[in-house]
Amino acid sequence: MTSILDGVDQRTQLVGKNRLELLLFRLGGDQLYGINVFKVREVVPCPPLNAIPRAHPAVRGVATIRGNTITVLDLNFAIQRPALEKLDKAFVIITEYNNSTQGFLVDRVERIVNMNWEEIKPPPSGSGDEHFLTAITHVGEEMVSVLDVEQILDEVAPRQEEISEGVVKQDVVDKARSMEVLTCDDSMIARKQVASVLGKFGVRVTTFSDGKQTLQHLRELANAGVDVAQKYVMLISDIEMPEMDGYTLTAAIRRDERMKDLYIMLHSSLSGVFNTPMVEKVGANDFLPKFQADELAESVQERIRSLGMELPVPPGDG
Repeated sequence: MTSILDGVDQRTQLVGKNRLELLLFRLGGDQLYGINVFKVREVVPCPPLNAIPRAHPAVRGVATIRGNTITVLDLNFAIQRPALEKLDKAFVIITEYNNSTQGFLVDRVERIVNMNWEEIKPPPSGSGDEHFLTAITHVGEEMVSVLDVEQILDEVAPRQEEISEGVVKQDVVDKARSMEVLTCDDSMIARKQVASVLGKFGVRVTTFSDGKQTLQHLRELANAGVDVAQKYVMLISDIEMPEMDGYTLTAAIRRDERMKDLYIMLHSSLSGVFNTPMVEKVGANDFLPKFQADELAESVQERIRSLGMELPVPPGDG
């Protein structure tokens, strides 16, 4: 099963082309699920699991894999369904999210498919699984549900969202009050986390849930004669998003003379070794793994400080 990930470095060629590869799997039923291959280290048959006292019910235990102790979460139970049975026939998808490694227990792994982000759509409003989905797509006649893993991990092991005392400086807050930040993320929990950090600076925040909406917004401003690099201190964008990913969004912004100077930070749970060349390839200014409140605050603060008082007060703010 580990051979399914052979040649992962060739996938860097997908960057800026609005394409991704999904690893498809099932969770004790017929529904097909997908996860971005860039987040997957390997897939292994479920090893023996050692229970953790007082752990979240979704945590089935820890396993020693290649000398590393890894927490294994039952994805089916995490999305409020029955726990997986027959662990001797199950698999563990070992992933990297938010600078941490964890295993996701699944019933079976199918295959990898290469797709265009335009084929990945937001989940339909009112769907029963909406709370745990970040997107849906189709492979052949089958619907594929893309889980909001950030939401799941936050419920199983909530991350520290509060900024440590003393990180935010008052002189920066004083400068930031007349400024505005643009954010873009398809994950509800990620939007909430970023907004919480930005709220400490008093900046105004404009938010969209995918790259396509964000690019349309920026183009409308540019068409109206607005200098978007002056209007927004920075764009903080996720990478994985339905319809248009953060890499493609960044590349499109850089190709447009009217907005090419916009400062762009890619903020993603994609924390693998390929991020640096990817970020450089599309022309982003910075990359920050999710979710570290202090590090995000420091990066925002550094950006505001670098501007000094250069930004004019937007019209209407007198």
